[in-house]
Amino acid sequence: MNTSVKTGYTKRTQKDYSLSFKLQVVEEIESGKLDRLSAHLKYGIQARSTITSWLRKYGTFDWENLSVVNVAKTPEQRIVELEAKVKLLEKQKARAEHLAERADKKVIIFDMLVDMAEKEYDIAIRKNYTPELLNASKKNKKKQ
Repeated sequence: MNTSVKTGYTKRTQKDYSLSFKLQVVEEIESGKLDRLSAHLKYGIQARSTITSWLRKYGTFDWENLSVVNVAKTPEQRIVELEAKVKLLEKQKARAEHLAERADKKVIIFDMLVDMAEKEYDIAIRKNYTPELLNASKKNKKKQ
């Protein structure tokens, strides 16, 4: 490490950073806790290109094919992920059932209201067309 007396600037090399430090920075960037600029400023890393080289060496992103490499997960990790997915699906199912039940109740109440209105005002709200009338009304609409 070279230090300039006038500016207090410390020139660092790749050897000045431990492997665990490099892996920690890479993990924080890949998990989304930091971006490259934030890591550069937070840890006082010499240049942003240094972080890029660490990401290329130690990260899970495949720089050759520009895709994320799927790291093999342990069975325990897979089980935890699947359990979380099952819980989410159960919540979604419960919500859908609740909404379906609510819609059914609304239909029943609407039918009751229509029945009451028909009795109260002695009018036919629901229209029960016979097939002949239905065809005739379609022809009239086409002519207009």
